[in-house]
Amino acid sequence: MKCLQDLSYNELEELVVDKGFPKFRAGQLYDLVNRHKEYEEATNLPKALIEDLKQEYFATSLEIVERLVGREGTEKYLYALRDGNVIEGVFMPHKYGNTLCVSTQVGCRMGCAFCASGLGGLVRNLTAGEILGQVLCVNRLQGGTPDKRAITNVVLMGSGEPLDNYQEVTKFLELLSAEKGINISLRNVSLSTSGIVPKIRELADSGLPVVLTISLHAATDDKRSALMPVNKAYPIAELIKAAKYYFDKTHRRVIFEYALVEGKNSDKKSADELADLLKGFPCHVNLINLNYVKEKGLRGIKGGYIKEFIDHLNKRGVSATLRHSMGNDIDGACGQLRVKYLAKHDKLNGTEGRDEA
Repeated sequence: MKCLQDLSYNELEELVVDKGFPKFRAGQLYDLVNRHKEYEEATNLPKALIEDLKQEYFATSLEIVERLVGREGTEKYLYALRDGNVIEGVFMPHKYGNTLCVSTQVGCRMGCAFCASGLGGLVRNLTAGEILGQVLCVNRLQGGTPDKRAITNVVLMGSGEPLDNYQEVTKFLELLSAEKGINISLRNVSLSTSGIVPKIRELADSGLPVVLTISLHAATDDKRSALMPVNKAYPIAELIKAAKYYFDKTHRRVIFEYALVEGKNSDKKSADELADLLKGFPCHVNLINLNYVKEKGLRGIKGGYIKEFIDHLNKRGVSATLRHSMGNDIDGACGQLRVKYLAKHDKLNGTEGRDEA
């Protein structure tokens, strides 16, 4: 079964015409799916069209099966996809607007040493409609509509590597910013990657002006490869060249994420290595105090040492701040809620969650 949320307005027009209905029905369908409504909630569509579509298409791609609310108003969601897989996301309210963190894959193949998303490996890529469905679902939950959005910012920082699912992610970005849809500006979208260099360059050439956020986490190849296996394929020198290419093409400042890991990358020498790598490049470093994942065993560092690390970078001419962590009290780190759900339902075992690609 396919899903209507995967289709653009033009694709919906083609669909309804092929089924013998007038073009204007596409607008009614498009409004339905962008409000994350089911067929049963349609009040202006012919029964014959609905019954025909039901044979081939779900109206929506997912539903929320678990919702956790944190102290700061942060909300963590576990979504059930139509094939029974589960993914997760985080809603973060701010004074300047509400941000939703979305997932792009079920699981992840990157194998980063500190991340729960990759426990069990990659199951499959999400479709564009499944990524969009997360935004539309939460927008409705928070009282928003396509005309009056409750979600103003989107970050692709949930489970999965967005650039490992490049085709569906870029289609999602087009659907997200479509004028007749929810129409969120791509300048309000951040895409986080572990560093797939050819796809960074392809994204730079795509004309999709998202904020590029690169998970760096170390400034030398030996340290980064120990934390992030992707570095063995795309070493730091290549990654920095790609980041500069992205800046040159888009004129958008690149953000580097750097999770401070006790005993791995958080000493003064590591700060100097990072400053040497980035000095002179118009970028920003988001320092993150690692959210503990028991299956990984790595820990963050104490607050005083974080300030010393930031101060040292700033003195060396590198813009750096500590990213405010939201959702620690509700398993806010990528993959934690899903892992608990799968363990509870005995779904994380030797076969499920393995990359079959």
